[in-house]
Amino acid sequence: MTAKQVIESGKAILGIEFGSTRIKAVLIDPENKPIAQGSHTWENQLVDGLWTYSTEAIWYGLQDCYADLRKNVQKEYDCEIETLAAIGFSAMMHGYMAFNERQEILVPFRTWRNTNTGKAAAELSELFVYNIPLRWSISHLYEAILDNEEHVPDIKYLTTLAGYVHWQVTGQFVLGVGDASGMIPVDPATKTYDAEMVRKFDELIAPRGFSWKLLDILPKSLNAGENAGFLTPEGAMKLDVSGHLKPGIPVCPPEGDAGTGMVATNAVRQRTGNVSAGTSSFSMIVLERPLSKPYEPIDLVTTPDGSLVAMVHCNNCTSDINAWVGIFKEYQQLLGIKQETKDLYTTLFNIGAQGDPDCGGIMSYNYFSGEPVAGLMDGRPLFVRSATDKFNLANFMRAHLYGAIGVLKLGNDILFNEERIRVDRIMGHGGYFTTPQVGQRMLAAALNSPISVMETAGEGGAWGIALLAAYAVNNTDKLSLADYLDQVVFAGNTGVEVRPTPEDVAGFNRYIENYKASLPIEKAATEFKK
Repeated sequence: MTAKQVIESGKAILGIEFGSTRIKAVLIDPENKPIAQGSHTWENQLVDGLWTYSTEAIWYGLQDCYADLRKNVQKEYDCEIETLAAIGFSAMMHGYMAFNERQEILVPFRTWRNTNTGKAAAELSELFVYNIPLRWSISHLYEAILDNEEHVPDIKYLTTLAGYVHWQVTGQFVLGVGDASGMIPVDPATKTYDAEMVRKFDELIAPRGFSWKLLDILPKSLNAGENAGFLTPEGAMKLDVSGHLKPGIPVCPPEGDAGTGMVATNAVRQRTGNVSAGTSSFSMIVLERPLSKPYEPIDLVTTPDGSLVAMVHCNNCTSDINAWVGIFKEYQQLLGIKQETKDLYTTLFNIGAQGDPDCGGIMSYNYFSGEPVAGLMDGRPLFVRSATDKFNLANFMRAHLYGAIGVLKLGNDILFNEERIRVDRIMGHGGYFTTPQVGQRMLAAALNSPISVMETAGEGGAWGIALLAAYAVNNTDKLSLADYLDQVVFAGNTGVEVRPTPEDVAGFNRYIENYKASLPIEKAATEFKK
């Protein structure tokens, strides 16, 4: 069928993802290919010292994103979206959305970006003998308890952003297991919240006398492909204010952006992984076995079908590169040189690839914000060199390319060197990989592993959640999620691979040793207050 016939017959599938700066909608056909998109730009707000998005912004953003998709469908295909084969919602993971019994939000949505939960995360990590990050929902909940916040006794529902949107449009208080694992750890054997940790938490807060226990307020955890409900009449109007979209459409389990990134890069099978590198970066390595002990830089979450994943999450990646490219752009304008910004990136990335394997000794710290993996709660972008270093443009750019993934290497060295984790394939996606092969080569050197990039990786998490919606309704052969992605979606496409060279690996290792030894310079810089 043509794309128009797919849409008119109701066979298209919709995925919507709430990112930090953009809400994106992707419509796919039965062959899992994108046929239309829509988007809405938004920004978080700092309210009373906490980063948030209002519920009004959430619903306006969703409706505007869908309206943009609808407009683009009308323009491209001259038809209306009346019904769909399936829908999926995903969003930035973690955070804190607490509601009372009337489904009224009790405090503004607290996003993953907030770091006010240090005391709670430390106590829970010790209690569970498990690394509990600052941004996880259980950290936010316990911090609210420790701070004696008035709303806590009134909590009836606690969920994530993806879970909230799904709940309001389907009436089902559920969560995909991958997103659920960012609330409180999930047991890969049962694919639901870890029973022993739930018990410990309930015992910990029992003296407080709350009317609820933890499982009373958490969404039910669902595996990829399970029934997660249908679009209600009220939900259809919340999504499409024009009234054209009909209710009754199946909606797959809501997921977090880490899970949809794994799906979009075909990295849900054990011994595979992916690296997302853009404004921030994170790596996801699907494990064959649990780690031998907790590590503070490594979060343990799951794939959308419940396999254990080691996640190294870095707050910073390409922002400092972007700032320097902006300086070069200004210089071009002073000289009257006209060049598209994307072409300038390509030029500078390619010259960086020509630099010395160890960047001639110079270093870059890309810390626009704090970087917990490096033990720093505040950040200062910093460029470091000595008088004897080989300072030229190639080494300058290569140092920034290395610096963008330096923290990622620190975390992954624990997995590969201390835990002896093995991977067969790592996929890269995000802006860092836009210039062909350059970012791949740098990351291959950092991780001493082949890195592959697919053309489809640029479709992102909205495509990933659309694929999960397709899996929920089109998996007639009852394949596992990994087999479905391998055989049906990607059909053998493994992307373009770049393998590390011994020279690049040795050079990056020299760079990272200097990087670690010089971290006190960065720490001192963060302590300087303007």
